[in-house]
Amino acid sequence: MPLSDYNLTDFSAGPYTRPVYRRGQGPAVIVIHEIPGLHDQVIDFADRLVDAGMTVFCPSLFGTPGKPVTTGYALQQMFLNVCIRREFAAWKDGRSSPIVDWLRALARTAHQECGGPGVGAVGMCFTGGFALAMMTEPSVIAPVLSQPSLPLGGAKQGSIDATPAEIACAKQRLAAEDLTILGLRYRGDAFVPDARFERYAREFGDRFEDVTLEPEHARQGTGRPPHSVLTIHLPTEGPGKDAETRVIAFFGKRLGLVGP
Repeated sequence: MPLSDYNLTDFSAGPYTRPVYRRGQGPAVIVIHEIPGLHDQVIDFADRLVDAGMTVFCPSLFGTPGKPVTTGYALQQMFLNVCIRREFAAWKDGRSSPIVDWLRALARTAHQECGGPGVGAVGMCFTGGFALAMMTEPSVIAPVLSQPSLPLGGAKQGSIDATPAEIACAKQRLAAEDLTILGLRYRGDAFVPDARFERYAREFGDRFEDVTLEPEHARQGTGRPPHSVLTIHLPTEGPGKDAETRVIAFFGKRLGLVGP
């Protein structure tokens, strides 16, 4: 079973209680899964963080933990569950999802329990932008945005799922604490338009590290166009094949596991 080596607890903060799967030793990283849920390839990525000396906290925000990905399962979660739930802000520019408050509390607790200089956070797809909004929590020092896909649709393709206050806080912290944000996507991904990454670059300048991968370098046999950088479509060739290694190294550096 994909989660058999993980300890399961329920974590409560504000109006929300969600299951959290934990494994490892060392500084904490919050791994926020993509649609359709906490599937086996997200868990594989979390396992590799554990192997690199980190404690991973994998909250389950929707879907069935450990259930394999299928097209039907993904569509069901997307249109009949996630997009209509009040804890997510799927459609509006300049607004973060209410569940981010719960994630900030989880990061704060993880830092208290695991120590170290701070906490890493990686969001994927629907949750891809959550790590940016989480930066109002001082313990979050290593945010990774993997194929950030919110807000969905609309004419404002440069829109992002963070409030002006959250963006201002991130800017201040990036400069004052010498931090950076890592962003990953595949070129041509309709869920992550060029204008969104251009917006990140305008907002954060060289504090935003743009890792845009070419679609032909995605893992083969998983469908096109590629989308899920760290899981289903993990690049296996070309200049982007070290994308996962780069993320792990980013966490390792920021969390004090390796030298600068």
